[in-house]
Amino acid sequence: MLHFADSLTFSGRKVVAAWAALPFPAFSGSSLPDILSAHQQEVPWKLLSSCRQQKVSCCFAQSVVLRGIRREKSTRSPLHSCESPEQVLQQFLHTQFPGAFSTSHLLQQPCDTRPPFPQFFSPLLTRRGFLPAKAQGYHPSGGVESIPVLAALQSSPGLSWLLSGLGRQLRAPDVRRWSSFFTAGVEHDDFQEALEELRTLAQCYETGFETSEDEADSD
Repeated sequence: MLHFADSLTFSGRKVVAAWAALPFPAFSGSSLPDILSAHQQEVPWKLLSSCRQQKVSCCFAQSVVLRGIRREKSTRSPLHSCESPEQVLQQFLHTQFPGAFSTSHLLQQPCDTRPPFPQFFSPLLTRRGFLPAKAQGYHPSGGVESIPVLAALQSSPGLSWLLSGLGRQLRAPDVRRWSSFFTAGVEHDDFQEALEELRTLAQCYETGFETSEDEADSD
C-alpha cells in the first residue's frame, strides 16, 4: 500500500480523492466499449471526497479498478479497435485525462450484495446489478445479488481547495486558549509548523490557472 500511494503522490503531493460508481452504470449484455462510449462527455463515477469541484477535467495521477463487467463482444464504437477490455479502459482514461499517469485493473468477479448487504438499489436493476436492456419492471423479490463496481483514487487540482479550507478552519480558533490542547503534548510552534506544511501541501495541487483560496482571502 505504501508503494501504491507513492506512485500516485509524486511532486510533494500526499493526498488523493476517492471516486466510485456503485453500481457501475451498464446495460445487460453491453460490452465495455459500448458502455464507456456513452460517457464521453463525463466519467460515469462520482466524487466521494469533500472537494468543491464535483467535475474534474484534469488530474495528475489516478488508479482505477473496475469489476464485474463481462467480456462481451463489442459493437461499433470509438473504442472498438482496442484488443482487450483492459486496453479499452486505459484508452478511455487517457482520453478523459490526457497527460495524467493512469493505472487501471479489470476484475471479472462482481461485488457480492446478498444479505446482509443493504438493499438500497433501484428496483429497475437486475439481480446482477445491470440496467435491463428493455423495460422489465421491478427486479425479483430476492433483491440484487451482485453489482459491477468502479472505484478510483485520483490526485487532482481540486484537492488544493480541500486542503486550503482545512488550513483555514485550523487557523480560525485561537488554540492558545485551549489548555487541554497543549496538555496533550502538542507544542504551539509545532502546531504552527504543521499549518505551514498544510499550506505548502495545498500549493502542490495548484496548476497555475487558478487562484488559491488563501490568496483570495488576503485580497
